[in-house]
Amino acid sequence: MTGVQGAPGAELRAALRAALRRELPAAVALRRELHAAPNVSGEEGPTLRRVLAALPADLPADLPGSAVEHVATTGAVLRVGGPGPAVGVRGELDALPIVERTGVPWAAVNGAMHACGHDVHLAAVVALTRAIASQGNAEGLVPLLAVLQPREETFPSGALDVVASGVLGRHDVRAMIGAHVQPVLREGTIACTPGPVNAASDEFKVIVKGSEGHAAYPHLTRDPVLAMAQVIVAAQQLVSRAADPMAPTVVTFGTVNAGTAPNAIPGEAVARGTLRTMSQEWRERLYRRFTQVAEDTARAYGCNAVVEIFPGEPVLVNDPRLAARTGELLREQGWEVNDELRSCGADDFARYGDVAASLMMFVGVDTESGLHSPAFLPADSAVGAVAEALLAGYLAAVPGVVSSRPAPCRAPAG
Repeated sequence: MTGVQGAPGAELRAALRAALRRELPAAVALRRELHAAPNVSGEEGPTLRRVLAALPADLPADLPGSAVEHVATTGAVLRVGGPGPAVGVRGELDALPIVERTGVPWAAVNGAMHACGHDVHLAAVVALTRAIASQGNAEGLVPLLAVLQPREETFPSGALDVVASGVLGRHDVRAMIGAHVQPVLREGTIACTPGPVNAASDEFKVIVKGSEGHAAYPHLTRDPVLAMAQVIVAAQQLVSRAADPMAPTVVTFGTVNAGTAPNAIPGEAVARGTLRTMSQEWRERLYRRFTQVAEDTARAYGCNAVVEIFPGEPVLVNDPRLAARTGELLREQGWEVNDELRSCGADDFARYGDVAASLMMFVGVDTESGLHSPAFLPADSAVGAVAEALLAGYLAAVPGVVSSRPAPCRAPAG
């Protein structure tokens, strides 16, 4: 077994994996505890306190700043491994406002739910952090910064605030590693894809203004409902006729509201939705084309359209070298590696690519329900799978951390 060039030696890798396995029973128990008591975006304080309580208490005193630094209002970072350049791993603190329907004894009953696997991710980050801390100052060990991030499910995002705080620069983070459970992959598979893996996601609001009147006299009105219906249909043609067929694009109208009575034509209709793209250049052009289509279509029906676009998360781009090295280590550990999975889902983890080499992996889980479903419940084994993925990413990042210059603290994009 030759291992990945530049990665820590086989002895240290084996020691870290053994230490990680020892941490998994406690991490699984923590996962269930977090799952039973979720907190939605912006209210993650109790979750943060429980996670910090599970992390090592005997940290070195010579770290920059305090061992635990609070960031992004309800988030924190915790460093283990001593001074010097570091590798960051991200765990998301927030849950979704979904009423759980899993039926397990440890199901949430407070109207919120970890329906996106954040309970699994957090438990895995705790297991990895404790495993690395257990190795003390072992030769070849690079410091780890556990980033406990709030508000992944909302905008403005927690990652945006973490980056803006400068905490990653203060800890000299050269690489950021993330892993997300993914039911479209079978258990035992980890996706480690180079390049763009998640889409940019932006929200829009379209207001079509007409003139109201009696439903029996449509010729005396300018019907915004009809105009909005045509805007919705016309906007879909942007995907099939304006976008490059090789550039993934999604236009989704999620809400449409108009009127208060069945026998009256209202004065305006309002629609909201999302635009998703895998290319920054096309993303900016799509803004213009979408606005033009809405305005011109509404005008053809005697109405006026006002379009607002709210930029969200940028394209999530995996560092190619980091992805390749991590994939080698995962195969060495016996995992099936997928290096082609891409999704038009979005994740604010993309923000970390502005300040460091970054890698987001997707970990296969066998579930009957998908992400954000009230029945979504990965098995406890997912904690170990995510933890091993994060460990592989950490080990793969070490050569770059040792040899690279400090990452520039650029302003976040978008």
